[in-house]
Amino acid sequence: MTSLRLSEVFDQHSETMRSKSFPGRLENLEKISDFIVQAAKEAGLDDSATYAVQLAVDEAATNIIEHAYRGTNQGIIICSYDVLKDGIKIVLKDQGKPFDPQAVPEPNIKVPLEDLKPRGLGLYMMRKVMDDIRFEFSPKHGNTLTMFKRKKKSLNLTKSG
Repeated sequence: MTSLRLSEVFDQHSETMRSKSFPGRLENLEKISDFIVQAAKEAGLDDSATYAVQLAVDEAATNIIEHAYRGTNQGIIICSYDVLKDGIKIVLKDQGKPFDPQAVPEPNIKVPLEDLKPRGLGLYMMRKVMDDIRFEFSPKHGNTLTMFKRKKKSLNLTKSG
């Protein structure tokens, strides 16, 4: 059996995808987080990978609320996930202002901690904690963020022979 390459994971359309819609409000971040943590556990992710997924989704949902919906307390975030053999695929959709990740400058993290800007690290952090992320925008379907987190391989420590 071969493992899927990340590019193949993003192209999969599954009947097992589970979705839930949340109003685009900051007070719903905890509900979104609970939904995703349960999904990560269902996918068999360890605590470290679950935390990474939770962190990335929280950052993405916050950005949707603050930037795509401009903090207007309007709009919906559709949060979906699919448990895969070797990890989890998470999709966040919104109908807010179009997002172009290329327009976000790479942060300079090689400065003293006190000189780091308090904003602008979210996208960088999401890319670091997830195995892959993709952004798409279409006028008809809005913004779609797809992220993938792979399960860590467990070591086989049994003696052979």
